[in-house]
Amino acid sequence: MIPTPAQAREILEKYNKEPFHLRHGETVSGVMGWFAEKHDPDNVDYWRTVGMLHDIDFELYPEEHCVKGIEIMKNEGIDESIIRSAMSHGWGLTKTPYEPENIMEKILFAVDELTGLIGAAALMRPSKSVSDMELSSLKKKFKDKKFAAGCSRETIAKGAEMLGWELDTLLDETLNAMKAIENQ
Repeated sequence: MIPTPAQAREILEKYNKEPFHLRHGETVSGVMGWFAEKHDPDNVDYWRTVGMLHDIDFELYPEEHCVKGIEIMKNEGIDESIIRSAMSHGWGLTKTPYEPENIMEKILFAVDELTGLIGAAALMRPSKSVSDMELSSLKKKFKDKKFAAGCSRETIAKGAEMLGWELDTLLDETLNAMKAIENQ
């Protein structure tokens, strides 16, 4: 089965109860949809579903992240292509057997941590929004290793490298994606 984004949200909610994790799933799903519009417009919902399900196992099994997710999604009858793509975001960070290979998987790898950094930066702004955030402000937060220390700058930079993009391009594109989806 290839779930719709709405079905993916329902599946995510079976394994995640924390509002933060659900919001993160929604954010990554929206960002993936935005990138799909540019890179694979015929498969926007597919990209969104992958984004929604990428952390399905994190709340219950943080120590087995991207491994238990394989089992959970297989038990849910989810298509192997979704499982592979969603779990590839943990390559080199977890024990996932899947390396990001296509552009969708590489974008997911790159934006997972970055959406967290951008979200944290937005919360520090008077507006509490990304709508008025400039790339220069994001770059300052990216360089400040103490800010949102749990967001791996190394993973973000590696994601940009995997994509063959300049880091600034990845930062700017992801910021634009988050601006576009903020009020959806």
